[in-house]
Amino acid sequence: MVSKHLKSYLIGILILIFVTAGCSSQLRSPGKTTPEKKTGEEPTISLYVAETQEKKQIKIEEYIKGVVAAEMEPTWPIEALAAQAILARTFTLERMESTQGVPGRGTDASTNVEEFQAYDAKRINDNVIKAVEKTRGEVAKYNGRYIKAWFFADGGGQTAASAEEGLAYIKEPSPYVHSVKDPGSDITTQENKAWQAEFPLSTVRQSVRKAVGNDPGSISQVKITKKGPSGRAMTVQIGSVSVSGPALRLALGSEKMRSTLLTDIRISGGKLIMSGKGFGHGVGMSQWGAKALAEKQKSPEDIIKYFFKDIEIVKAWK
Repeated sequence: MVSKHLKSYLIGILILIFVTAGCSSQLRSPGKTTPEKKTGEEPTISLYVAETQEKKQIKIEEYIKGVVAAEMEPTWPIEALAAQAILARTFTLERMESTQGVPGRGTDASTNVEEFQAYDAKRINDNVIKAVEKTRGEVAKYNGRYIKAWFFADGGGQTAASAEEGLAYIKEPSPYVHSVKDPGSDITTQENKAWQAEFPLSTVRQSVRKAVGNDPGSISQVKITKKGPSGRAMTVQIGSVSVSGPALRLALGSEKMRSTLLTDIRISGGKLIMSGKGFGHGVGMSQWGAKALAEKQKSPEDIIKYFFKDIEIVKAWK
């Protein structure tokens, strides 16, 4: 099954979207790395180690091994892990370029999943090493720029049609995101195929108020007011307040409200009850989908190109 660290990542990726949206204008700290500083040369990046509160220099490929080991189950097929490596490498370089890495730490990256990506060197095994080495230096680009390397656990049968649908992300266009059938649905866990969650209305009221700054009042009704092309709830009316589906998921807890691909939402017995499919925001690469495609002998590059359209995989260094 998918790494336990992914659950934290699902919270972290939403937090990153809302929290780091305005960071791109900040100046780079003197000790930080410029992506692809020397053509063909593997960068050494600065890493904030949250567990020890230390900063260290690390070769980016060594760092990527720890990310892949944390973000995906290390026993999965090498091709799936390699696809994850391409996205992890792309994510790192894109963040270094667009938000100056982790400005609050003065480093290029952090092992704190809410600040950057999950990282766990203890989980690195031969599969992970081979996967990272197989794709050494490979990154995904669209029109010459790094893509936003989004991924999630399971798409509930269909991935989101846009970053706006799955993540309420509208800061900049991401035309490489599209909706495709998620082949992982055939092999995923039962909990991802169908889940249900219940929330006391008092908790819902407090969570919504914290998320949007408005009090929904006494909640007697709830309804989805806007759905995206893949069927995900983009806007939900909670009492007197309208809230985006992704924001509601973040407010209620992304491990309980496992996705915005809802099959039912209602009020009953003083509780908000919802049912749905999938696990994660649905934007970009499905990890279970990557596993399914890897089991069909698809290459890491083909896996990435299945989930992201009109992109190219290029080698940033040898």
